Amino acid sequence: MKAKQRLSDLRAMTKDQLSDELMKLKKEQFNLRFQRATGQLENTGRVSEVRRDIARIKTLAASSAKKA
Repeated sequence: MKAKQRLSDLRAMTKDQLSDELMKLKKEQFNLRFQRATGQLENTGRVSEVRRDIARIKTLAASSAKKA
């Protein structure tokens, strides 16, 4: 998914949906970290992708909180 398309999808979400998405991504990041530590991680690019998605959601939440 393209970053711009992803950002537009995130902007359409409510605050509760964003927090749910953030929790889901944090759980996935935790699992990916465990897989990397045990040597079971196959898609290493997914780690940075999830990290960027988390940052994207946090940035969007902070900017919407600043506006409100």
